[in-house]
Amino acid sequence: MKRSDRNNQQSFGRLAVVLLAGVLISAFVLSSVFAAAQNRPRNTQTTTATPAQTPKPQTQAPATPTPTPKSSSGFPGDAPPIPKLKPTPEPTPPPELEKESILVTDTNLVQLHVRVIDRNNHPIDNVPQDMFHVFEDGAPQTISSFSREEVPISYGLAVDTSGSLRSQLQSVIDAGKTIINSNKKGDETFLVRFISSDKIETVQDFTANQDLLMDGLDSFYIEGGQTAIIDAVYLSAEHVSEYKRGDNSDRRRRALIVITDGEDRNSFYKQEQLFARLREEDVQIFVIGFTNELDKDAGFIRKSPKDKATTLINKLATETGGRAFFPESISELPQIASEIIRDLRTQYVLSYSPTNGALDGSYRAIKVTVDQGGSSEKRIALTRTGRLAKGGGDTKGPKPPPVRLPTTNPSTGTPTRRPTSP
Repeated sequence: MKRSDRNNQQSFGRLAVVLLAGVLISAFVLSSVFAAAQNRPRNTQTTTATPAQTPKPQTQAPATPTPTPKSSSGFPGDAPPIPKLKPTPEPTPPPELEKESILVTDTNLVQLHVRVIDRNNHPIDNVPQDMFHVFEDGAPQTISSFSREEVPISYGLAVDTSGSLRSQLQSVIDAGKTIINSNKKGDETFLVRFISSDKIETVQDFTANQDLLMDGLDSFYIEGGQTAIIDAVYLSAEHVSEYKRGDNSDRRRRALIVITDGEDRNSFYKQEQLFARLREEDVQIFVIGFTNELDKDAGFIRKSPKDKATTLINKLATETGGRAFFPESISELPQIASEIIRDLRTQYVLSYSPTNGALDGSYRAIKVTVDQGGSSEKRIALTRTGRLAKGGGDTKGPKPPPVRLPTTNPSTGTPTRRPTSP
């Protein structure tokens, strides 16, 4: 064979190898592209189909959605732990609370607020404990606690706003302001105006805010009706007695100041019911009685309304350890207000556990005496005259009359009333 032919054959062979290599490379590239094209749609179908194929978290617990796993606890933030009750203490008491050393609280403890005065009704405030003596039904009692410290006072101011006090109303309001202005830290007052049984109105409930109390007094007005003094005292004293009574640490003094002409015309309660209720409560009652005008209605047959009113007012004061005032003119009101303030502040607090602990509902007469000092002054101890030995559940009584709580129209200042239950 010629050399030229051999060269041609070799060139042709090299070309064939190159062409074959190119075909193989092209085939490999095309297969890779095809495979990539095939993989893309398969991935898209998988991601879109996943929610439809796995709906279990939604159907199994719809009320508790699966939380986003953003923290180790499984919640977006650190969630608080589930509350747990504290473990019950071990039944075995510590040594200091064993049987022989358990402290027993005397729930039958009787507390008395005592005023000590001289013959001229001036207070005496320097009498030591060992000069006081307490008797219940004539039996001497041991004084378990004694205090002369000043404690907060919760008191009500109940004003008769019937027509009989028309000419005295402004002076009565001014006297009320004098008393309220003497309030100290912790003292609280509530205001009541009353006429008949269906018009016993709480103008301002217990508050230490003197501005509210002054505004309440300024809203008092005269109104006609059959005066129900017994009902007003019954409900007002009950409210004073129950106010903050559940607080075991409460040692406040409770009082009710009543301003009236003293003539009861149409009360729901009887006097016997009123005084039975007052024996259950440690509320001192101070009464300012304008009785001078009542004798105008007296006659040969009808008992003097002044005498009847005076008897009621004096009994309200003496039964509760309070005091009665009978001003001859309205000019005496500022001095009377000052004396009420002084009497409320100048008192002793005595407590005793009665030797007769039976809770049988019986009446127990109480008397406090005080030894006479070295001087010639006469010492007189005044406190409530008795109590009812009743248990905690024995407090049922007759249904009380309705009480109205007025609201005031802010634009006109005119009181508008809405009936409420007592």
